[in-house]
Amino acid sequence: MPNAVAQGLELGCEAIQVFTRNQRQWFPKPLDIEQAAAFRLDAAGAGFHDGTVSHASYLINLCATDPAILEKSRMAFIDELERCAALGIPYLCVHPGSHVGAGEDAGLAGIIESLKEVLAATRGKKVMVLLENTAGQGTNLGHRLEHLETLLKGVRSKRVGICIDTCHFFAAGYDIASKKGYDAAFLEVESRLGLDRVRAFHLNDSKFPLGSRKDRHEHIGEGEIGAGAFRRLVNDPRFRDHPGLLETPGGPEGYERNLAVLRRMRKR
Repeated sequence: MPNAVAQGLELGCEAIQVFTRNQRQWFPKPLDIEQAAAFRLDAAGAGFHDGTVSHASYLINLCATDPAILEKSRMAFIDELERCAALGIPYLCVHPGSHVGAGEDAGLAGIIESLKEVLAATRGKKVMVLLENTAGQGTNLGHRLEHLETLLKGVRSKRVGICIDTCHFFAAGYDIASKKGYDAAFLEVESRLGLDRVRAFHLNDSKFPLGSRKDRHEHIGEGEIGAGAFRRLVNDPRFRDHPGLLETPGGPEGYERNLAVLRRMRKR
């Protein structure tokens, strides 16, 4: 956390995504108050305040069938929301959950129940939960817009929005590679979810083809999605002020490379 803003500035970022805790632990160390204050100050000074997203732990499963894991998932998610509030981070992105054999209906109902509990426990915190669409591997939920629509309608909270991952979107069967497919996909997003619910994007190309349901990211313009979709997205006036976050391969060098590609695509 102390280095996140400096690293973002070094890369020339306009938005950043961070982890606020160790992703491999259910019970990480408490947030350092002095570091939290420094982060808030640095993020505001860098202009990242409204463009900062935290990604929740991959351990969290909001529809776990094991009661112990479900309880730990809910407690961990509450902790993450509280950390975001302390750090001044406006968005917390999370994968909706995996039904692990219980079925889609049971899984979606479980996620709704968990989100209601978590939001009630953090009432007053100015942090929006962003449900991330998934590629649909295994029993992961959220790969269909219908899933996300069900969750939004079930929770009925203005504190819940959507983060769209381009690789996941494509892998789940939404053909954003073509202009016709791009337009159709976002028309469905608008009709099912509402464009106002979309608050951020993960910008990743896909190693695997349309509908593969495999979550493997590739450098921008070098995968199965191709450059056209990203050129359309970074120039789409509907999403002009939305954070676009890279999760491409190669660490900082890969990010620098992909940022340069996206900048060339964007019209001034």
